[in-house]
Amino acid sequence: MNMRKKHYIVLGSFLMLAILLAGLYECEVFGKDNSRQKDYGVFLSLDASDMDRITEYQTVVIDAQYFSKKDIAYLKKQGCTVYSYINIGAIENFREYYDEYSNLALGDYENWEEEKWVDVSSTVWQNFLVSLEEELLDKSIDGFFVDNCDVYYVYHTDDVFEGLTTILEHLMEYGKPVIINGGDTYVMEYETREGSIQRIMTGVNQECVFSRINFKKGSFSAQKKTDREYFQDYTEICGHQGCDVYLIEYTTDRKLKRKIKKYCKKKGFHYYISDSIELD
Repeated sequence: MNMRKKHYIVLGSFLMLAILLAGLYECEVFGKDNSRQKDYGVFLSLDASDMDRITEYQTVVIDAQYFSKKDIAYLKKQGCTVYSYINIGAIENFREYYDEYSNLALGDYENWEEEKWVDVSSTVWQNFLVSLEEELLDKSIDGFFVDNCDVYYVYHTDDVFEGLTTILEHLMEYGKPVIINGGDTYVMEYETREGSIQRIMTGVNQECVFSRINFKKGSFSAQKKTDREYFQDYTEICGHQGCDVYLIEYTTDRKLKRKIKKYCKKKGFHYYISDSIELD
């Protein structure tokens, strides 16, 4: 046999072996069932027309009011754990129920013109949320992603505290995971009063630990050191109490992205880095 031809055959064999090994390696790295899914994604401005993008992630947060039960079954079949967004502390003017409950609004929500803070102490609002929760559960979601417990930071009263507590403790009764987005003032007050946060949440999601949003300019920057350290302390306290920890960061800066990834890997936290405040 021609030595040059033999050389090409041997070289080709090595290349084929390398390709096969690389394929096996990728299957192992990217998760079970040979999935290439990323860890965590939050998509509050996407709908069922964006399924292919959503299924790139293992744990996803969607606004399940805009997805059918069939849509969610499809996501789960693709390997997604599906959390639904639920806004318990504010009311948005684009929701079909806005007119019915707008009289419960407490005041304007800074930087979010379509939202107003809502009276969580109202039994009318609490009862509505129960019906909304059951509607979402009927679609077979895996858990809840709860927004705007920060109403207690803005309206710092016992009535608001007790209203949030009633809503969250009821949510936990379904036996599904409950992730609170932010809510540090309320969560830490609950921990002070009750000694544990395990009755109101199974996880915490914190936005802007490392990144910062300039709403007036529509730009991103690095978070201030004091704020970063505060939110790191908060999420780590929740983690020490058995909560899963998730971060949402807003940045396009490569150096900051590496810093976020390194921190989360060290702590065992989940993260999603978005280039849009609309999470689309």
